[in-house]
Amino acid sequence: MHTKYLKEALPALAEKLGRSNPMSLPKLEKIVVNMGVGIATQEKKHLETAVEAMGLITGQKPIITKSRKAISAFKLREDMPIGCKVTLRGRKMYEFFDRLVSIALPRVRDFRGVSRKAFDGNGSYSMGLAEQLVFPELNPDKFLRVQGMNITFVVRNASDDESRELLKIMGIPFQAEVAPKK
Repeated sequence: MHTKYLKEALPALAEKLGRSNPMSLPKLEKIVVNMGVGIATQEKKHLETAVEAMGLITGQKPIITKSRKAISAFKLREDMPIGCKVTLRGRKMYEFFDRLVSIALPRVRDFRGVSRKAFDGNGSYSMGLAEQLVFPELNPDKFLRVQGMNITFVVRNASDDESRELLKIMGIPFQAEVAPKK
């Protein structure tokens, strides 16, 4: 995937954006994968299985995230473990990106593409997966509880449109643009 970025994406972006300096072109800096496990407030075992699943999916040991403040309605105390996250960079990032685009997204039920509007204004893109079992690394007999995850692609040197173009060239299947109604 990194070679695809260097050989296909950079020249195509340079031509489309009219820039000759490769350092000014959009670049995928990191991918952050986050899993919120709200049920972990009652059952600690669910957090352990989520950490194990994320480790298998990303190939990197996740860190456990803790709550910032107490919310009594959710039976949540301050500094209680409620999720896990991984920040991928370099080779692992491109490997995860390739597996996400070529294997996991096509396995999503009734998949019509990812939203075109989930950009944050600075070029970063966030998407969610409803279940982690779309990754073939996970054994469905072992991971019985359906758990979702959020994936954020942090793109440097880009506006939302430039970032969308980079991700499209790299293989993210965006939804078809809807023509405005008259």
